[in-house]
Amino acid sequence: MKVIFKLYATLQDYLPAEAKQTNAQTLELAEGTTVQQIIERFALPPKLCHLVLIDGYFVPPAERAARVLKEGDILAIWPPVAGG
Repeated sequence: MKVIFKLYATLQDYLPAEAKQTNAQTLELAEGTTVQQIIERFALPPKLCHLVLIDGYFVPPAERAARVLKEGDILAIWPPVAGG
C-alpha cells in the first residue's frame, strides 16, 4: 500500500535528500504498518514527534503503536514549535 509521509520544520532533516524539497515522500508499506513503525524506520526522536496527524486527525502518543496506516493515508509529523 502507498501512503504519503510528511515531515515539517527541523524534522525535514530525517527525510532522504530527494524528498526535502517538498517535505514529503511516498512510502510503499506492508499492510498492518503502524505510525510507530514509521517513526522508528526514520529514526525520529520520540520527543520531537510532537504533533502527529493522519489525514488531519491527531494521533495521541499512546495510540501510535496501535494505529495502523491505510492505503492513501497522509501521515504528517511536526516537532514542538515556539512562537510569539
